[in-house]
Amino acid sequence: MSIKGFHILFITLATLLCVFVVVWAFVLETRSSLGLQIFGGTCALAAILLPIYGVRFSRKAQKI
Repeated sequence: MSIKGFHILFITLATLLCVFVVVWAFVLETRSSLGLQIFGGTCALAAILLPIYGVRFSRKAQKI
């Protein structure tokens, strides 16, 4: 596996982890605290930004 392939795989796994944390923080956890909401919100933001970064990286890596 190339460095490019590993990087795309890592971004995909990180995005999935963020999605699972968001579901856990906002849906599955019964006791919601401010810290948990901040953590869930941060992971939600990362779940949005990571795929954007992955697409930009993939496009840039094709040119190399």
